[in-house]
Amino acid sequence: MKVTIDGQSIDVEPGTTILQAARQIGGDLVPPAMCYYTKLKGSGGKCRCCLVEVPKGSEADPRPMPKLVASCVTQVMDGMEVNSTASARVQEARKSVTEFLLINHPLDCPVCDQAGECDLQNLSFKHGKSETRYIEQKRTFEPENIGDKIQLHMNRCILCYRCVMTADQLTDNRVHGVVDRGDHSNISTCISKAIDNEFSGNVIDVCPVGALTDKTFRFKSRVWFNKPYNAHRDCKTCCGKVTLWMFGEEIQRVTARKDQYHEVEEFICNTCRFDHKEVKDWAIEGPRKFEKDSVINQNNYTRKLQSVTIDTEKNILMGRDIDRKKISMTAIDYNEKIDGTQIDS
Repeated sequence: MKVTIDGQSIDVEPGTTILQAARQIGGDLVPPAMCYYTKLKGSGGKCRCCLVEVPKGSEADPRPMPKLVASCVTQVMDGMEVNSTASARVQEARKSVTEFLLINHPLDCPVCDQAGECDLQNLSFKHGKSETRYIEQKRTFEPENIGDKIQLHMNRCILCYRCVMTADQLTDNRVHGVVDRGDHSNISTCISKAIDNEFSGNVIDVCPVGALTDKTFRFKSRVWFNKPYNAHRDCKTCCGKVTLWMFGEEIQRVTARKDQYHEVEEFICNTCRFDHKEVKDWAIEGPRKFEKDSVINQNNYTRKLQSVTIDTEKNILMGRDIDRKKISMTAIDYNEKIDGTQIDS
């Protein structure tokens, strides 16, 4: 099946969504996604960040789709044409969605552990506005302890449901979910139970904002002060392939490896995540790759630099010979004339 996105065509398998096709093409045309997660079945269609315009439905039915569609849950049709970044209508819709997500989200990036690797920060930087039209009071929640290693900041939650789906699909005893309805909806544990299972730490990795953070890393450092290294160990519970965030020789936190779309490649167990913080516990493979324009690369991004030689004219650096003589008065004959003009002493 052939689909064209922002003028670029690609052949994909039947059942491929527009977002997946865009990711196969790559580049700036890939729509942002806050709720969709490749590894989680049933994810997508909630945040509406990935809206696109479909001016041509297919070769069989070329009529345009009247409304913008969520690219993460809309399958491509043969001959479909899609506008992503090329559509002013889409850009305006993404700005509106970003404004909506920031209605209740607090501006606490300076104290949030997710700062520097937050999908909502990236979305706001690209599609956000410098002011807000929302004059009502933001909704707030009391702090809730949902586990000995996981900190819940419900004020920051955007209800993407990723953490709920992760617990549902990785474990047999999920104890948290979305409670209440409407604008009162929030993530909470059932009857104040604690999240305690071998894969519970993965809810931290899938959270796109700072709603779920690692207590063992809480207020320790900023991510751009750490250097990420890929490492592995022989683990009987999970794959054992992780990213170590190191400050000097200290491992400050351990996370699962993520791809360019900030999605976990393979989920890891709590033993690898929380219990092994010594360098001797790991076989370090090397620095992790990350986006060149990411804040994580601050002071870390290295590449082979070629020496630059600037060929500058002599007069630019040293000035004219006449002027250099004027500076040294003893080298000048007072009776000498230059271009018919007497040199003043």
